[in-house]
Amino acid sequence: MEALVERLEEGDIGLEESLRQFERGVELTRACQKALADAEQKVNKLIEKNGNVEFESFEAGTNED
Repeated sequence: MEALVERLEEGDIGLEESLRQFERGVELTRACQKALADAEQKVNKLIEKNGNVEFESFEAGTNED
């Protein structure tokens, strides 16, 4: 995804290739969002199986060690 953005920002590619790259970026974003949603569902199912049904919001960058 980063490489895609870099290519678009450089401006060295034509409009048609830019559109293809943009569409690819949208596809990658959707795939990542789906993967995250699937992972969240798996975590929720694991929590439910352990009998602990308390859901907490996960905040990236926090370390509770």
